[in-house]
Parts: sequence; C-alpha cells; structure tokens
Amino acid sequence: MTTETTLADLKTYLAQRPGAVIEEVAKERQIAPRAVLEALPAGMVKFALGEAFATVMEEISGWGEVTLIVHTDDAIFEFTGSVPPGELSRGYFNLMQPKGLHGHLRHDNCAAIAFVERPFMGKATAFIAFLNQHGGIMFKVFVGRDEAKELRADQLAQFRALAASLEAKQAA
Repeated sequence: MTTETTLADLKTYLAQRPGAVIEEVAKERQIAPRAVLEALPAGMVKFALGEAFATVMEEISGWGEVTLIVHTDDAIFEFTGSVPPGELSRGYFNLMQPKGLHGHLRHDNCAAIAFVERPFMGKATAFIAFLNQHGGIMFKVFVGRDEAKELRADQLAQFRALAASLEAKQAA
C-alpha cells in the first residue's frame, strides 16, 4: 500500500468519523497523532508554530474555565478550571500557582500547535493541541462550555482570533 493510498484512506475514514478519538486512530494506524490531525476534513484544523507556546498559554490563562486533557496509553487526565499564568524559567514554562493546576512544561519540545474545531460525541468542540517534535500530543486545552453545555461564545471567539493571528504570522 502506498503512502498516498494510506493518506486517502485516513482522510476518507475521518470524513466519515470526524469525531474519532485522535490518539486512538493514531495508535490503530501506527502513525503520529499529528498525521491524524493533518488528515481531518478541510476547515477543522489550523496549525501554528510551536514557538508560539508561551503566547498561547498566556492567552488561555485569561479565558477562565477550560478543560485541559493529558491522554496517555495508561490514563486520560482531565482538569477543568482556569489555567494559571506562567513564565519561562530554567528551561520550562512554569504554571505559577500553589494549588490547582500547576507544573513545569517543556515548552521547547513543542513543535506545532493545532487549533481544532470538530464534532465529538454529537457536540461541537474546539481545542488547542500542543504537538511535540515526534507528532505526539503533549496536552490539549478545550474551550469551556456554558450552563446549556454549549461552547462558551466568548472563549470560542478568542480561540478563533488567536488561531487566525498565529496562522497569519506563520504565513508572513
């Protein structure tokens, strides 16, 4: 089977199942999650350079309640709340708060950032996937939902504006 056939098959699969779990599709097909993201139907994903890591994280810290997900082979960790502001120091992007979500992120490992809007489990979703140098997903940050379980309009507008501004910078 050629690479073109494999890519065409993946695109067909995702066109029929745009809400498929990215990591599961990647594992089944023995490819990097980034390849799955790149095969999503047109208009569902925009990419930015990984060098925008700190900018994106700082922007997210002002959005209020979001859901951050880390998906490994062994667990799926979800944190719903505000992402704290951070700062670059000693080779890490450090999330600066003593309780709740905090930690040290290897920002230099981020090769690309994907802004994804697609259906998932019958609902519209929007998330930012931080991609490492091997095409793996470091973590994802999902736009929050309101009381009616719809995407928060204010966050979605900020998400789209950030994606557009980074895409424009990358194109320049």
